[in-house]
Amino acid sequence: MTRSLRVDAVLVQAVIAGALSFAHLHDLAAAAGQTGWKAWAYPVSVDLLLVAAWRRLRNDGPSRLAWCWFLIALVASLGANVATAGFLDLQHPPAWLRFGIAGWPALAFLGGTLLAHSPAATDPAPESKPQPVEHVPAESQAAPEPVPVAEPETAPELPPAAPAAPAAPEPNPAPAQPIPAALVDHARKVADDHHARTGTPIDTDTLRTRLGVPAPMADAIAAQLA
Repeated sequence: MTRSLRVDAVLVQAVIAGALSFAHLHDLAAAAGQTGWKAWAYPVSVDLLLVAAWRRLRNDGPSRLAWCWFLIALVASLGANVATAGFLDLQHPPAWLRFGIAGWPALAFLGGTLLAHSPAATDPAPESKPQPVEHVPAESQAAPEPVPVAEPETAPELPPAAPAAPAAPEPNPAPAQPIPAALVDHARKVADDHHARTGTPIDTDTLRTRLGVPAPMADAIAAQLA
């Protein structure tokens, strides 16, 4: 309830102030020679330009264009209120007042057009500065995760090997060839003769050569002479 009464009081105050300003502008225009409906159009033009400049300031933010026309409309409205308080002789208005009233429609039209169709100035977006990259020590860096090593596949079990065949028995050495006793006696004489001449026992090769027998038989004879 209190808030609704407060809003109503503000609206009433605004209506009263607007009506007084409207009447002062009308009287000033009529005193400057604007009669009939033209005198009533002047206060409408001033108030609309003031409202348009204020809306531009409120919606688009402060700008030189909006502030310029807001101040022009405010001076025109405030000047009319002050002029009708007895500071000017409205029965014999000065020439500059007639000049200003006559040129106001063109000035208000220019201001309204600029406020309605001029694009709002937008501030350029600030350039984003690259953020400094923080140096991370090598020790604090996370160690790479170990790569799992695939386990080797187990080889299929082989069937047990068959038992090895028994080795073939080695052949028995051939029986020694019987040596005649006469040959042995002859070989002994050759050996004694060789020992008498050289002072050393006879060797198997020399014995084989002297007797003219094969090597196995010479070995067997040397074994019997030893």
